[in-house]
Amino acid sequence: MSNEADFTEPARVTFRGQGGIALAADSWGPQDGPLVVFLHGGGQTRHSWKDSGLALAKAGMHAVLLDARGHGDSDWAPDGNYTRNAMVEDLIGVLEQLGKPGIVVGASMGGLTGLIASAHPQHDRMTGLVLVDVVPRPERAGVERVISFLDSNREGFASLEEAADVVAAYLPHRPKPRNPEGLQRNLRQRADGRWYWHWDPAMLSGRGEEIDFHTDPLEDAARQLTMPVLLVRGALSDVVSEEGVRAFRELVPHADYAEIGAAAHTAASDANDEFTDAVVDFVRAHVPTE
Repeated sequence: MSNEADFTEPARVTFRGQGGIALAADSWGPQDGPLVVFLHGGGQTRHSWKDSGLALAKAGMHAVLLDARGHGDSDWAPDGNYTRNAMVEDLIGVLEQLGKPGIVVGASMGGLTGLIASAHPQHDRMTGLVLVDVVPRPERAGVERVISFLDSNREGFASLEEAADVVAAYLPHRPKPRNPEGLQRNLRQRADGRWYWHWDPAMLSGRGEEIDFHTDPLEDAARQLTMPVLLVRGALSDVVSEEGVRAFRELVPHADYAEIGAAAHTAASDANDEFTDAVVDFVRAHVPTE
């Protein structure tokens, strides 16, 4: 196997999603290593998983960090199709193009995609599922807070500093970065000089109404789970409660569970080392590496 120093930078790759839409991704680590596909949350990009991608690559694993349709460097859906089913078909297509089954790690929106995909006719392309702060029955107030944040500031920001202030107010548990330059991964500066979130606002259409609409299909998918499962919850999360965790574990008795004490809904970013260790241990337990 190649030296880990060869995997300190990712390879940029492009996949084709449903309807031929181009999906951007970063590929970390050896191609012949155990495959782990990361799906970010709404309004995020593949860069949310950068540290995890590097850590998994150093552990000899092949990590693929995917930009969902309408996010980051992936195409915006020309028909505005951001349904859960479209994202599931994107995921199944990406796994098919990768040519081998893999473990799927999904946060929030990405976790919902992974859970629904586990009931897809081609679910055998998935060998395991890691759900990051997402369960079939989330807390409505927490979900509405997330949606409200994503739907705000459509007029953009005058500066990166202004955007950083908004993010800091949304994530009060997290220290505000001294340098806002990292936000450029999630923002794009347009011709008017203002900075805008780099996702398609059309993805938010109907999201509020979906909170209840998708509960039954999600619980049905959870009941059918036989693959290895890990649920990760941020102890400070207002989206996934302890009650939500208990309800999920009743549906999926074989699921492993990890709680990250210093993390909220954005668990992977809040405590990346602890989160990555949990994922690496899970992958090693279910896909032995050489």
